[in-house]
Amino acid sequence: VILLSFVLAVGFLLIILSCALWHNWLPLLVALTFVLAPLPNALFSHCGADEYASYEPSGPVDLGRFITSIFVVTGFALPIVLAHAEVITNSACVMSILGGGLVYGTILAYSAAFKQEESEFE
Repeated sequence: VILLSFVLAVGFLLIILSCALWHNWLPLLVALTFVLAPLPNALFSHCGADEYASYEPSGPVDLGRFITSIFVVTGFALPIVLAHAEVITNSACVMSILGGGLVYGTILAYSAAFKQEESEFE
């Protein structure tokens, strides 16, 4: 838990530094994107789950994964597009992508490590 919180803090530090060092706060949208990315997957993961047909993927679960993938791709592509349009510098782009990857990786690791397994007696 301590390692995950340290990595999350380093990720947010990189994102905030990519904004503050070059006086442009647009890369802060990356932090918002990566914080919101696991939300659709978490919301839709319990929809349509049937214990008799658990091998078959359901529509709402796939929709949640699709929306999550849109957020993740946006989080990585937004700094690249901003750097290409010369709105932010290339070093701010790299720092923002690294920080966003650390934030999203930490959220995934935290949810995988502390995922509650369903009891077989329910």
